[in-house]
Amino acid sequence: MPQSHIRRYLRHGTLSQMSVFEAVTRRGNFTRAAEELHLAQPTVSIQLKKLSELIGLPLVEQIGRQVHPTEAGKYVAEACHKMFRTLTELENQLACLRQLEGGRLRLAVGSAAKYFAPRLLAAFAHKYPDVELSLQIHHREALIERLCANQDDLYIFANPPEDADIIKQAILPNPLAVFARSDHPLANRKRIPFSALANEPFIVREPGSGTRRSVQRMFEERSLMPRVRMELSSNEAIKQAIIAGLGVSILSRHTLGQDTDQPQLTTLDVEDVPGEGHWYLVYPMGKQLSPVALAFSQMVKTEAENLSNTSPAAVR
Repeated sequence: MPQSHIRRYLRHGTLSQMSVFEAVTRRGNFTRAAEELHLAQPTVSIQLKKLSELIGLPLVEQIGRQVHPTEAGKYVAEACHKMFRTLTELENQLACLRQLEGGRLRLAVGSAAKYFAPRLLAAFAHKYPDVELSLQIHHREALIERLCANQDDLYIFANPPEDADIIKQAILPNPLAVFARSDHPLANRKRIPFSALANEPFIVREPGSGTRRSVQRMFEERSLMPRVRMELSSNEAIKQAIIAGLGVSILSRHTLGQDTDQPQLTTLDVEDVPGEGHWYLVYPMGKQLSPVALAFSQMVKTEAENLSNTSPAAVR
């Protein structure tokens, strides 16, 4: 809000002067106000004089031994009461944040993290039931945009951006696996060479997906190219396409969630797969984590693997 018309109040230690004025008008006496504030009486008088000079109007009048607010003083007294009530409410809210009795946690995650992130939040909510929780799920490029705009408290990436100033901590293994329909010709073979995947119709995530980046890197490291048959924008859609016989895909094992009993799906025993990646908790460098965000980061650092509760076992 514009501050030009109140700039003089911001320069002169007005808050302490208003505190003195409030005590004088409430107690009706300079001596009693000085005792309450643990100040010398001349100091109280000087502070009140400075406030009157700043405002440009007399604020109190003394009749006998009793001090009364002037007409201008009544307006200032009302403003003091509102201001001190607001500051008291602010301090109560901040105290709740410090003690994790309130506040909000805004978490944004990659699309495959949706299979375990709710369980992390559920465990956090059990410890801190008064914290409001928000979960945003996006593909990698949208997640990076939110990170750069500082729209959330914390982020979970499988592939954190390499060209951004960020703090990251590995919180959970992210093994990849080759998924195929259970009756696929390669389903019962052992140690299938990775090169065999280049001959299979391949289903991939859309451009910008972290999973797609990982898959591209795996093929490029072996000087191979996948035969892309279809691009889909969700892991669930890819699983259904595999079941429909449209091809094979490489996905995070976390895409199974807790439902590992899927008889129509199998994982192929391909050499060097699953690749062992990680999920990372990320936030911008320089960001001051709130007490709530700090508590969540400390919890997932030690408990994420147990809380994710996603079986790494094969689907067969």
